[in-house]
Amino acid sequence: MAVGVSGDDLMVRVGPDATDEVLGRPGARIFDMTGRPIRGWVVVAGSAVTEDEALGEWIDEGHAFAASLPPK
Repeated sequence: MAVGVSGDDLMVRVGPDATDEVLGRPGARIFDMTGRPIRGWVVVAGSAVTEDEALGEWIDEGHAFAASLPPK
Protein backbone atom coordinates (compact mmCIF):
# COMPACT_ATOMS: atom_id res chain seq x y z
CA MET A 1 0.00 0.00 0.00
CA ALA A 2 1.32 3.41 -0.95
CA VAL A 3 -1.44 5.88 -0.08
CA GLY A 4 -4.91 5.90 1.38
CA VAL A 5 -7.66 8.30 2.33
CA SER A 6 -9.06 8.87 5.80
CA GLY A 7 -11.86 11.40 5.86
CA ASP A 8 -10.46 14.46 4.09
CA ASP A 9 -6.84 13.51 4.75
CA LEU A 10 -4.31 11.55 2.75
CA MET A 11 -2.26 8.77 4.38
CA VAL A 12 1.12 8.26 2.72
CA ARG A 13 3.65 5.49 3.27
CA VAL A 14 7.06 7.13 3.04
CA GLY A 15 9.23 4.68 4.97
CA PRO A 16 10.94 5.13 8.33
CA ASP A 17 14.01 6.86 6.90
CA ALA A 18 12.00 9.62 5.20
CA THR A 19 9.49 10.31 7.96
CA ASP A 20 11.33 13.18 9.63
CA GLU A 21 12.11 14.82 6.29
CA VAL A 22 8.55 14.84 4.98
CA LEU A 23 7.10 16.05 8.28
CA GLY A 24 8.51 19.47 7.36
CA ARG A 25 6.17 19.73 4.37
CA PRO A 26 2.93 21.72 4.57
CA GLY A 27 0.05 19.80 6.13
CA ALA A 28 2.09 16.71 7.07
CA ARG A 29 1.86 15.17 10.51
CA ILE A 30 2.75 11.86 12.09
CA PHE A 31 0.33 9.01 11.43
CA ASP A 32 -1.35 8.29 14.77
CA MET A 33 -4.85 6.86 14.61
CA THR A 34 -4.70 4.60 17.67
CA GLY A 35 -2.56 6.59 20.09
CA ARG A 36 0.58 4.86 18.81
CA PRO A 37 2.50 6.76 16.11
CA ILE A 38 3.36 4.60 13.13
CA ARG A 39 6.81 5.46 11.82
CA GLY A 40 7.04 5.32 8.05
CA TRP A 41 3.57 6.73 7.51
CA VAL A 42 2.37 10.34 7.55
CA VAL A 43 -1.03 11.98 7.28
CA VAL A 44 -1.36 14.99 5.01
CA ALA A 45 -4.19 17.43 5.64
CA GLY A 46 -6.69 17.49 2.82
CA SER A 47 -6.28 21.25 2.61
CA ALA A 48 -2.62 20.73 1.66
CA VAL A 49 -3.44 18.53 -1.35
CA THR A 50 -6.19 20.49 -3.07
CA GLU A 51 -3.96 21.19 -6.08
CA ASP A 52 -3.24 18.33 -8.49
CA GLU A 53 0.51 18.99 -8.35
CA ALA A 54 0.69 18.72 -4.55
CA LEU A 55 -1.47 15.59 -4.52
CA GLY A 56 0.63 14.05 -7.29
CA GLU A 57 3.86 14.67 -5.40
CA TRP A 58 2.54 12.84 -2.34
CA ILE A 59 1.22 9.96 -4.43
CA ASP A 60 4.60 9.71 -6.18
CA GLU A 61 6.34 9.68 -2.78
CA GLY A 62 4.16 6.84 -1.52
CA HIS A 63 4.46 4.90 -4.77
CA ALA A 64 8.25 5.21 -4.82
CA PHE A 65 8.54 3.74 -1.34
CA ALA A 66 6.04 0.94 -1.97
CA ALA A 67 7.78 0.05 -5.24
CA SER A 68 11.08 -0.25 -3.39
CA LEU A 69 9.75 -3.05 -1.16
CA PRO A 70 10.27 -6.70 -2.08
CA PRO A 71 7.22 -8.46 -3.55
CA LYS A 72 5.05 -10.46 -1.18
